[in-house]
Amino acid sequence: MAGIEHIKVDQDEAGMRLDRWFKLHYPGLGFGALQKLLRSGQIRVDGGRVKSDTRVEPGQTVRIPPINADVRKTGPIAGKALKHSPDGELLSRMLLHEDERIFVLNKPAGLAVQGGSGLVRHIDKMLEAWTNKKGEKPRLVHRLDRDTSGVLVVARSRRAAQSLTEAFRHRTTKKTYWSLVKGLPRKREDKISTGLPRSRHRMATACGL
Repeated sequence: MAGIEHIKVDQDEAGMRLDRWFKLHYPGLGFGALQKLLRSGQIRVDGGRVKSDTRVEPGQTVRIPPINADVRKTGPIAGKALKHSPDGELLSRMLLHEDERIFVLNKPAGLAVQGGSGLVRHIDKMLEAWTNKKGEKPRLVHRLDRDTSGVLVVARSRRAAQSLTEAFRHRTTKKTYWSLVKGLPRKREDKISTGLPRSRHRMATACGL
């Protein structure tokens, strides 16, 4: 059990319903459990009682009572979740870091970053769920292959996207790829140059952005 927390509402969360705010920050907290905490007054905004449809504003403080830490940790994203979870909820489960400029997502294997032939779900489309009050959708600044899991950086504004795009273009941002292989090369060489087969068993993780 975690202790009592007091969390300030961010600028990008202006006007968000309280139940959606909890879905973003505590995806494992069910609606029934949330309602019970609200009715008992254990959850408050700026010290006052609130309802699930209360709209929060930047700078307000949300009081969070002691709840199971599990509500924040939902574990690996399985294929079923990729198909059936709402976009905003699934993005929240991928979130590793956020600040005023970027979101950092842990993209699972099997989820495309952009649309293509036969694809009905991809991160670029899903990001519409995080469109801010100005109508600005978070922007992609680099890509990962559909079958690659790893760290994906997304810009929260046009200005941040321009800066990050330049960083990737001029290679001032370092990318490190790790792959799982079987066996060892016969010769100790500095470079392996070959194509990767398209296989459901291909595994790779990108990290260190």
